[in-house]
Amino acid sequence: MLRDITIGQHFPGNSILHTMDPRVKLLLTIAYIVMLFVGSNPAGLVISIVFLTVLYLVAKIPLKIVGKSIKPILPIILFTAVLNLFFMTGTSEPLVSWWILKIYKEGIYYAVIMAVRIICLIAGTSLLTYTTSPIVLTDAIEQLLHPLAKLHLPVHELAMMMTIALRFIPTLIEETDKIMNAQKARGAQLDSGNLRQRVKALIPVLIPLFISAFRRADELAMAMECRCYHGGEGRTRLKQLHMHRSDILIAVVAVLVFVAIGMSNLFFARIG
Repeated sequence: MLRDITIGQHFPGNSILHTMDPRVKLLLTIAYIVMLFVGSNPAGLVISIVFLTVLYLVAKIPLKIVGKSIKPILPIILFTAVLNLFFMTGTSEPLVSWWILKIYKEGIYYAVIMAVRIICLIAGTSLLTYTTSPIVLTDAIEQLLHPLAKLHLPVHELAMMMTIALRFIPTLIEETDKIMNAQKARGAQLDSGNLRQRVKALIPVLIPLFISAFRRADELAMAMECRCYHGGEGRTRLKQLHMHRSDILIAVVAVLVFVAIGMSNLFFARIG
């Protein structure tokens, strides 16, 4: 299952989304997340899913990658859906009643809505890292946060830390998989026993993982010092970020989609 986690990975390509200005992509991703919570109705979520599917097709990223990114968080999705299913009350008679558990049609409605919303959230945010390299993403975050530099905030360092953390997620996942396989080869029982035994069996995995993470951090710091890295002060860039007409066109289309999601919410509110 660890190999299925694709968060933080970058898939190189030459599609219009890959060459798009990362600042626009970052702002549109934030707006998309906001609209997922604003358009909490079936029509809004359908528009979000269609829009996201079109973007994946344009970026030429296989949809099975989305399934791999969602697979590790299925327990969280199911847990959230179950909570909404059994603890959401309604005005009508319950559809199912057993002991203290009651299922209303409102519970089923919100359970499905919440599950689809989480899936769209993961798929939408993953598309940003799939089509944007860590270096370009760092420049985009730094430029968007540049006004905060007037408040003497270390904008460059913050952007660098965020990008490094995102970049090392796949590396740590791969390292965890290697350690688990090595421990299994030594006879460790990681997939059997009760919950307490499984948690206790993870100790031989976590200790080497922490050691490996600190070693990689030390090697990265040493490599940055050897390249005379001293923060963002006086630092220049080989490639400058520029907006093109295609970026503006995609931004306009995305804004129209977001407006449609908001209008669908108003439409369902009138029906209710």
